[in-house]
Amino acid sequence: MTEVGIDITTAQPRLLTPELVEGVDVVITMGCGDTCPYFPGKRYADWPLTDPAGQSLDLVRQVRDEIRNHAQTLVAELIVAE
Repeated sequence: MTEVGIDITTAQPRLLTPELVEGVDVVITMGCGDTCPYFPGKRYADWPLTDPAGQSLDLVRQVRDEIRNHAQTLVAELIVAE
């Protein structure tokens, strides 16, 4: 992530909780399908991605870039919907 100017050295994964989801418009899941918690009244998008754990640096970069592309598309959709 440093390669693209994002510092995640202090970032920690967080569980999807009602409190976390309360203030969001869209819940993004990444390939967990039916095992992800569901919160009524929220828009959901599932981005099926290769798990980067233990993968080559090239594959991890591909996953990073897929996430960026999905995020850019979502932001563009949200801006148009306003």
